[in-house]
Amino acid sequence: METPRSPLQPPTYGNLVTILSIDGGGIRGILPGTILAFLEAELQKLDGEEARLADYFDVITGTSTGGLVTAMLTAPNENNRPIFAAKDINTFYLEHCPKIFHQDTSPFAPAANLMKTFTGPKYDGKYLHKVVKEKLGEIRLGQTLTNVVIPTFDIKRLQPTVFNSYEAKQIPSLNALLSDICIATSAAPTYLPAHAFETKDSQGNVRKFDLIDGGVAANNPTLVAMNAVMKEILHNNPDFFPIKPTDYTRFMVLSLGTGAAKSEQKFEATEAAKWGLLGWLTSEHSTPLVDVFTQASSDMVDYHISTVFQALHSEENYIRIQDDSLTGNLSSVDIATEENLNGLVKVGEELLKKRVGRVNLENGSFQPAYKATNEEALIKLAKILSTEKLVREARSPHGKVVVLQDLKIKI
Repeated sequence: METPRSPLQPPTYGNLVTILSIDGGGIRGILPGTILAFLEAELQKLDGEEARLADYFDVITGTSTGGLVTAMLTAPNENNRPIFAAKDINTFYLEHCPKIFHQDTSPFAPAANLMKTFTGPKYDGKYLHKVVKEKLGEIRLGQTLTNVVIPTFDIKRLQPTVFNSYEAKQIPSLNALLSDICIATSAAPTYLPAHAFETKDSQGNVRKFDLIDGGVAANNPTLVAMNAVMKEILHNNPDFFPIKPTDYTRFMVLSLGTGAAKSEQKFEATEAAKWGLLGWLTSEHSTPLVDVFTQASSDMVDYHISTVFQALHSEENYIRIQDDSLTGNLSSVDIATEENLNGLVKVGEELLKKRVGRVNLENGSFQPAYKATNEEALIKLAKILSTEKLVREARSPHGKVVVLQDLKIKI
């Protein structure tokens, strides 16, 4: 039986608030899976092979496929350690995505898919529901090993419902099963069915949720997570040090995209001008309408946060890793063939070697900004995270005794 590590001490004993954010994107969750495996391996080089990402981030947030990865990294096993190591994420995707997004290879598949557009979602979701419930069991939001924030959208109320482990500890009706939350945040319109479930508080009061994909509200959930932290600070949560709303130097944010189509692979107005409902719902590799609102959501959040961090001279505290050069089937969210899934693994490995990027505030494109590669940035981040954890343990009366040596790492 592995020995449980000490929990991450609250930020009030440290210098930073650490946030990991993972976009939605279906099978393209393989890209952040590759990035996270590399980062966790670097942390293990520093702190031992039992180190896990949940030991270093105050908040892990994810939408849709990112919500599933968030649960995998934070749900406890019988030893109170994460049920998945980061290196196991891609193994999970390679094994289960072909069954979640079963590909019809018959000659009649195009016609069948067209009919499904009118009669229901492209996939019935049964296998996804089964495997998520098997892996997460009866684990609830309030039991995660670090704080999590997972956006969904309630179609009955026509407003976002953000599942937040800070609030789950105070509001019993939000302390839902993690499996229900994951199924809901992954329920992409036209791809997977909406998900309804209920919770009860201690008085037996029932709250019903009618939810679809969190990408409708926040496909890039970074800002949602930062807002959750600021809300706790404003409410004087003792886990946090006092912080000014503009003091972004106290945040350390890693935001992972799931890739986007190369500009030449996207749509043109002359083409879209001819589309009716069917045209907006069907394309060779995707559903244009879904692509538009999820990509807009991700890009606008990145654009906003990049602008603020740059304006406050804290750009090194916001690391965004994204690839906007996917082509063909690689840009799809559901073409789960062996060839395509392995292709995404290769894209993720190549992304590590690319230079650190920043959103261009003039045209919104994602461009190289530093000489350092993403791999080098993650190595540096691992040292920052390890140091922050040691500092907190040394300052906290509940932390283990540590010896601080050479902790002068430029942030």
